[in-house]
Amino acid sequence: MRLVDFEDAPFRRVHWKLAIGATTGYLSDGYTLGVVGIALAGAQSQLALSPGWLGALGSGSLAGLLVGALFCGPAADRFGRRPIFAYNMIAFVVLSLLQLWVRSAAELLAIRFLLGVVLGTDYVVVKTLLAEFMPRLNRGRALSLMGVAWALGYALAYVAGFSVQNTHPGAWRFVLASSAIPALISIPLRLSAHESPLWLVLQGRREEAQRIIDTSHGPGIRLPSTPLRNLAASPWRELLSRRYRRSTFVACALYVCLVVPYFAVSTFIPQVMAALNVSGNETAGLIYIIGLMVGSVGGLLMVDWFDRRVFVIGSFAVTSAALLLSAISADLPDFLTVLAFAVFSFVLSAAQAQIYVYLPELFPTSVRASGLGIAVAVSRLGAAAATSLLPLCVARYGVRAALDICIATLVMGGLVCYLWAPETRHARLAVESPV
Repeated sequence: MRLVDFEDAPFRRVHWKLAIGATTGYLSDGYTLGVVGIALAGAQSQLALSPGWLGALGSGSLAGLLVGALFCGPAADRFGRRPIFAYNMIAFVVLSLLQLWVRSAAELLAIRFLLGVVLGTDYVVVKTLLAEFMPRLNRGRALSLMGVAWALGYALAYVAGFSVQNTHPGAWRFVLASSAIPALISIPLRLSAHESPLWLVLQGRREEAQRIIDTSHGPGIRLPSTPLRNLAASPWRELLSRRYRRSTFVACALYVCLVVPYFAVSTFIPQVMAALNVSGNETAGLIYIIGLMVGSVGGLLMVDWFDRRVFVIGSFAVTSAALLLSAISADLPDFLTVLAFAVFSFVLSAAQAQIYVYLPELFPTSVRASGLGIAVAVSRLGAAAATSLLPLCVARYGVRAALDICIATLVMGGLVCYLWAPETRHARLAVESPV
């Protein structure tokens, strides 16, 4: 019988279960972050929320996400991917339901922060485990599906929130707690998930890894024949060493330069349209949001059409050009401005789906989770800065200055990728070396 390498194995039922378990979890991720703004409008009078509390509650999950991602990476590299992947959604469900009984802003803030911590762990382990378990030719679609799930969860949050927000004085509690529903669906699928065979090989547990492969894939699948080097030093120190620092820098720069304009423009799109004197700015904003949704699906469909490097550099180029056209469109018809923003949102969202695939491929198995953790944490800092500073920038210097900053960020991201980003589309993850 001819043996097939593990990364070239056929797509099996075990891969479907893993992908669905990860997708439903990511649906909860997007839903949780999207629903908070609507829920806080209903909770404001009952919890006596001042503007300061509103800001803290709105950003509490982001702060927790940063902490969770940063410290989950080394834990997943040391203790494995499955323990966190299997059980973090249980903690998520419990925390979501606790929001039904909060009595003060401080209690709600504590829960939102802890929910963010759980989300941070999920952002890291989902990408890591799927990248290492999925067949090489299916890796792109499986990981970019997470971007679609997140965008869908974010959109469903608005639908659910606006549907029930005025039905009962305490409806906001049920809006917040409803994020537990998709997470509950994911739990049985996650509990049945296997550990990453590549991580087990890295730990010298080849027999255990082979048993998992034989059980889930059937006979005829072989593990990597070359031993993988286990790193004893601190993962963070390794990521900043000469061996891996280029991958770390590219991952952080790529993620930050995409999420800064994504959150900056997406959060305040009606205000941006109004500042550009676009008539019917609410409709224009809706078209922009549709572009984000369709773009996430487009990213899923196109993820394997292009090389990773070509996709990300091209995405930076197109979004920079579209946003530049929007910024200088004072004398252009409104429909051209709206069209430029629609192109910007579509391509930017498609690129977000791409980085779910690209980032795990930048790191070797020994520090993959830690590398993703640092990239996610840095990107959340960028997102927080963008959403907090854009309104101030618009108020003081005008909308074009704010858009110029976003354009400069996109250009910088494209330049970094052009100079240093490697090609990883056909990379084999069972290689203990920087790509």
